[in-house]
Amino acid sequence: MKQPYIDIMRSLRKDKKRTQQQMAEYLGTSQTMYARYERGANELPIHHLVRLAEYYDVSTDYILGLNQTL
Repeated sequence: MKQPYIDIMRSLRKDKKRTQQQMAEYLGTSQTMYARYERGANELPIHHLVRLAEYYDVSTDYILGLNQTL
């Protein structure tokens, strides 16, 4: 069973001990919008997906749950 990208995003953030506010600032968005991404209320824009992959040093496929290896 594939893990939804929202769970992967949350897990990566918590593993790095980052807050939603810190990640929102990194992405240039609000904490409210970032929280909406993690809840699945809004889809994550591709440019944010790419930035998160760079930040966490993982592939975009990993974040999307298409490849579960780092």
